Amino acid sequence: MEDLVVRDADVVDGSGADSYRADVVIDAGRIVSIVKEAAAAGCQRPRARRELDAEGLVLSPGFIDMHAHSDLALLRDPDHSAKAAQGVTLEVLGQDGLSYAPVDDRTLEEVRRAITGWNGYGDDVDFDWRTVGEYLDRLDRGSAVNAAYLIPQGTLRALVVGWEDREAAPEELDRMRRLVAEGLEQGAVGLSSGLTYTPGMYARDAELTELCRVVAAYGGYYCPHHRSYGAGALEAYAEMVALTREAGCPLHLAHATMNFGVNRDRAPELLALLDRALAAGADITLDTYPYTPGCTTLAALLPSWASEGGPEEVLARLADPVTAERIRHDLEVTGSDGCHGVPVEWETIEISGVTDPALAECVGRTVRQAADLRGEPPWATARRLLVRDRLGTTILQHVGHEENVRAIMRHRAHTGGSDGILRGSKPHPRAYGTFPHYLGHYVRELGVLTLEECVAHLTSRPAARLRLPDRGLVREGYRADLVLFDPATVAPGATFAEPRALPTGIPYVLVDGRFVIEDGRRTDVLAGRAVRRTPV
Repeated sequence: MEDLVVRDADVVDGSGADSYRADVVIDAGRIVSIVKEAAAAGCQRPRARRELDAEGLVLSPGFIDMHAHSDLALLRDPDHSAKAAQGVTLEVLGQDGLSYAPVDDRTLEEVRRAITGWNGYGDDVDFDWRTVGEYLDRLDRGSAVNAAYLIPQGTLRALVVGWEDREAAPEELDRMRRLVAEGLEQGAVGLSSGLTYTPGMYARDAELTELCRVVAAYGGYYCPHHRSYGAGALEAYAEMVALTREAGCPLHLAHATMNFGVNRDRAPELLALLDRALAAGADITLDTYPYTPGCTTLAALLPSWASEGGPEEVLARLADPVTAERIRHDLEVTGSDGCHGVPVEWETIEISGVTDPALAECVGRTVRQAADLRGEPPWATARRLLVRDRLGTTILQHVGHEENVRAIMRHRAHTGGSDGILRGSKPHPRAYGTFPHYLGHYVRELGVLTLEECVAHLTSRPAARLRLPDRGLVREGYRADLVLFDPATVAPGATFAEPRALPTGIPYVLVDGRFVIEDGRRTDVLAGRAVRRTPV
């Protein structure tokens, strides 16, 4: 007798097709049979050791978070309710060109300090890996959800070239190509870049193209956080399209937004650019989160010249009054490349987390508000935060446009990604709310997408990009990574005021056929494993 039968579910199978009513039978981690309209047909109902009445619930494939920052969270907190409770069964890590493999001892320490604001420093993690394969093996020890990994190009450059703004020497480029090949052979699904973050931003297009040729040869994809989401955003998108066309590499655009005042109402221009490329045969997908504010670190806003050399060099420049004044001018007057070429508006920069508890009074305030309380200019407050918090401060950047968010999420190449930073006292609610927010707000309340369309965006489309032949659909023989939710009540609990509240209306989530969420509560099941690249 099989393990489980889910009875009378409204199946939204991930294909985009209309829903249907069925009994779904699960055994040994896979869907073994689907009996449509079993009750109405009067046929023999399938039986199993456990039967779950799904009357009134939608059964869909588990959601795939195409842009996650849980690289250490899955190791330090395998419970991981932030994502499991949303119905997420697979996350893609290694984003924005900075993560923890491949590294040596020096690079690991540098990267840990550089992205403390994203993941914490990791005092509570045993960094017992150095290669991509060893990191994936570490994930195989078990967590709440599955995870795939992108080789981070910035980490790669730090390992081979360092943190200097210069072209890679031929022998350095050869080594980076070999490391990309090794990472893909060990199971990575592609390559990511953070082209407004150091040191990845120092790579010229020719260097990136050569790395993408290797990615293409192994059947992976390139996922860039490109060079600007503000001034010059369309040119930055076009640059990535041209680069991957030259390399013959599939392209997945990370958190594909059109932000800042210069891009209000300009999403149709981006979509037209992508449509032209798709019509010409390009292989392009993208992900977005369903919110207007962005989230990053305060240090990310600094100009690239000020970030050269790594975290300790940045802190030294901030400590020097003359250099700090030059940084301020770039931020407030010129428009730093770290702030996407747009002069910073301190009233849009909300402090969401600090690593130094003595700075906690700033959390939840904009930089301008925190400065006003001290009677000082905003840059003085920002500089003090950067130095005292050793670049670990995280921020929300309130610079998005709702009309752009809605337009982009309708596109045929769209997938969902939370870009969720889980650290900080007041993180962005997208970390805990992205997927129920799509289903509750944009499907049920606004009708921007139909339920069937939205589920396809969150399941089969990401699975196709990741080249996973047995995930992303409710099909016989597919893995039983599934979610059951109430379409009438599903909603995020997370808000900007209470960003860690868990969602409602998602009572059951299965990973590998085992309940990680049951009756709305997290179980002790750790069925998640590393999902490795499918060979070409």
